[in-house]
Amino acid sequence: MSRTFRLILLAVGSLGMIFPFVWMISTSLKFPVDAFTLNLLPKQATLSNYVEVFTRTPFSQWILNSVIIAIITTISVCFFDTVIGYVLAKFSFRGKKLIFAAILSTLMVPTEMLIIPWYLLTVKLGWVDTYIGILFPGLISAFGIFLMKQFMESLPVDLLDAARIDGMNEWNILFRISIPLVKPALATLCILSFLGSWNAFIWPLIVTQTPEHLTIPVGISYFSSELKDSSSWVLIMTGASLSVIPLIVIFFIFQKQIIRGIALTGFK
Repeated sequence: MSRTFRLILLAVGSLGMIFPFVWMISTSLKFPVDAFTLNLLPKQATLSNYVEVFTRTPFSQWILNSVIIAIITTISVCFFDTVIGYVLAKFSFRGKKLIFAAILSTLMVPTEMLIIPWYLLTVKLGWVDTYIGILFPGLISAFGIFLMKQFMESLPVDLLDAARIDGMNEWNILFRISIPLVKPALATLCILSFLGSWNAFIWPLIVTQTPEHLTIPVGISYFSSELKDSSSWVLIMTGASLSVIPLIVIFFIFQKQIIRGIALTGFK
């Protein structure tokens, strides 16, 4: 009975999670006049909304922008956070605890408080409406440094000392010994960084000015601001349906790493 109850509870929870996605896809296949009907399935499915999204806006460019920004952000965060976490975990130097405390303290600062200095810096450097302007706030993550440091501390010191005795330099020790031993944490950091960059909205909305430099989340909001008729809702749902496709593909490819990484992060 307990197993049956758990399965029923899991099925109900799964339906609750899946239903918004089904409704979103269903609405994207409806005609604008049917957008507010309560029918789960469209009376007459159409792909005209998908055609309109690509012909009415530079949606393909938005996808390319989001892919470029998410990939560069993920690579940067994984590299710098891993190196900094390794240094803070395995090296002793004056002020290390103070530096680590300063890094963690940035997690308590709301993003809304950082937007103004970010924007002033962006304007001063001429980065408004550029890739680097969108990228620079997320190139290093305080959470990633904390995560990698915690996992790096679990590595045996004797193993690293043995590598040093054999003549390996610190870069080889990091990339050939340390990183392979913390792959679950690194996979978690990569996935969270990619998803966070892909879904970022506030900062790209502020720093971009031309439609060609918009990312997908900002581009989807373009439909609600520029269009005032009922067709905007079906186009919003169409853009949202297209935006989740890369995330679904990533999940199905890396679902084991996602589950394992999140579980290990929770235990840590």
